[in-house]
Amino acid sequence: QGGAAQGIGWALNEEYYMAADGGMMNSSLLDYRMPTSLDLPMIDTVIVEVANPMHPYGVRGVGEVSIVPPLAAMANAIYDAIGVRMDTLPMNPASVRAAIASNNGD
Repeated sequence: QGGAAQGIGWALNEEYYMAADGGMMNSSLLDYRMPTSLDLPMIDTVIVEVANPMHPYGVRGVGEVSIVPPLAAMANAIYDAIGVRMDTLPMNPASVRAAIASNNGD
């Protein structure tokens, strides 16, 4: 669940803003936009156990593998909706507008 939430944040709104002197302008948790539980739907986790024959106990490490799928899902949803392929993050309204303008030759 945490990995999916982090992936959604990366996809939609997490972004560094840098000053001309190289300093980060949104370095506090007040300024760096991460999703909270109020921003996300309920995420149901399904664990599929497949033994690892190469490990003495048959275990597999999973870590936060669920970070990656939300990025592709969001990009594909935008493509399905407006026909523009997003290739930069975050895919926020400003970047979607820019991609539409670029795609239309504006």
